[in-house]
This record gives sequence, C-alpha cells and structure tokens, in this order.
Amino acid sequence: MPAVFRDPMTLERLALADGRARTVKSVTYGPQAYEGEGFPVTRAFAGVSYADLDPFIHMDEMGEVEYAPLEPRGTAWHPHRGFETFTYMIEGTFQHQDSHGGGGTINDGATQYMTAGKGVLHIETPPQELVMSGGLFHGIQLWINLPSHAKMSNPNYQSLEGEQVKLIASQDGASLIRVIAGEIDGHVGPGKSFTPITIAHITLAPGASVSIPWNPLFNALAYSLEGNGRVGEDGPASQSVEFKSGGLAVFGHGDRIVITADINQDSRTPNLEVFLLGGQPIREPVVAYGPFVMNSKAEIIAAMEDYQYGRFGQIPEDALQPFHG
Repeated sequence: MPAVFRDPMTLERLALADGRARTVKSVTYGPQAYEGEGFPVTRAFAGVSYADLDPFIHMDEMGEVEYAPLEPRGTAWHPHRGFETFTYMIEGTFQHQDSHGGGGTINDGATQYMTAGKGVLHIETPPQELVMSGGLFHGIQLWINLPSHAKMSNPNYQSLEGEQVKLIASQDGASLIRVIAGEIDGHVGPGKSFTPITIAHITLAPGASVSIPWNPLFNALAYSLEGNGRVGEDGPASQSVEFKSGGLAVFGHGDRIVITADINQDSRTPNLEVFLLGGQPIREPVVAYGPFVMNSKAEIIAAMEDYQYGRFGQIPEDALQPFHG
C-alpha cells in the first residue's frame, strides 16, 4: 500500500464532472531495463509519440522491487540541462544532492522536484542504512520539458513531503486522489513548475470508478502502477479499454477522465493504483541527447561543451557517493 493513505470517506469529494469523457487513443506496455548503477525500471513512454506526451519527455517506473541486503542501487553524479526532473517515492528511500545546493532525503510518498535549467550536476542514491538492510523500493521518475525561453533558467530544487499533497476523494468516496502538482477541480497540489501541469496518484478500491475533471487544454496520460481495470467510458461513441499493471493510457481530447477498477483484484495488489499526469503542450522542436533536452543540435553540442568545461557547477566537497556495502 502507498505510504500516504487516508480513508476517502473522511475527505472532501470531487464535484460531479460533466462534459465529454476523453476517449482512449492507446494503451501500451513499456519494456524493462536498468538505470543508473543497475536498478530495475519500466520505460513507460516507450513507443509513444512525443506529440502525445508533450510536455513530458521520459518516464520510468522504478521497481517495484524488494531488495535483499546490499542490493539497492542508485545513480552516480551526472549532468542535466533543459528540463525538470520529478522523482516520486511511493515506498522506499532516496537521497538527492546537486551542485547548486539542493538536496535532501525523500521517502514514503515524498517528491523531489528539480529544475535543471541551464545546467546542474546531481546524484540520487539510496542511503547507507537501506543498502545494508535491503527493503522495498518503488517510485516514478518523470522528465518535464521546459519551453525554450526557460531552458537556461537558474537551477532550483523543491522537496515535497508526503503530508503536503492535497488529499481528496472521488464522487462516491471509494477512491483516494493525491494531488501532487497542479490542480484538480480547484484542489491544488504543492508542486510548482515552469510548464503548467497536473500530477496525481489515485487509489481505486475494487469495482470503484472515478470521473476526473481535466483541463481541456492539457494532454492526459494514466499509468497503472498496480492492479487491473479499464480506462475510458463506455457509450455510443466510445468504448473503455483494458488497463493492467505497467500500462500507459493516452487519452484524446475532452473534459474529464474516467478510470474504473476491476471488481476482482489479486491478493498482492488489492487496489488499482494509477499515476495520472497531463500538461499544456509546448509544441516546440525537441532534440534530446542523453541527459540534455534542448531545441536544436547546436544547443546539444553547447551543453556537452559546457559540461566538459565545468560550467554546470562543481561536485560539493561533502558530496554524497553511492554506497555499495
């Protein structure tokens, strides 16, 4: 179960959502891979066009994995430029440090939100005690594009604790909605970004259905963290689509998003857990190379040169380093 949980029946509920339900354009399942020093991820956006993802660039589901002692892994020091990183720890612990003074420890429902802007060096790694003991590790890392006028902005870091997220319930009180960034039905989450976005984590009880009002100017994506259900609304002009663990749903245009949990869930994942996200498309050229996301090849070359010449800042003297036991 996600660390941040409240009985939905005790919370304020969404208003009834009207307008046109968004149709489902596709549901895809990304491949498995390894990131950083070797932690397992699912490449959630694999095979989906940037036109459908915009303003998002890349998303990995980290885990879910139960590490044995000495198994946990993170990343070494590495650069970024031209976008924002959003790391959401559903369960487990990660440490962050960067070359512009940002840093801290996030765990159990917290988020670290870093604006790389004109350039930053950073590290994300499990703490020594987690490496020694092992334990559960499950999270999301998302890359959010920056518009051209903000790509060379100053780096920034936000630490969002789990208790800061806005908690609301679905219309029937059977689903818990955690608004992490942006707003849903006037309920505002703590995360702030250059690009207008909305990010939420939803827990649907077996058989529950939620209709979420959604900014018609935003795109809309839903990722199934755990459990089984359907996305979309059945009607004369639309049909819902099966939605299983590890699936990414891309929605078409409309005013609301409909998600329904199957009545029968397996014993390991009693609920349907959904990571819901959308934002205002930037609609600018994107040239990405490794940790750099810019608008042209010339800007990528400049980023590589600036990194090589130390213009992204310096690794602090008291720098975190990966701990392997």
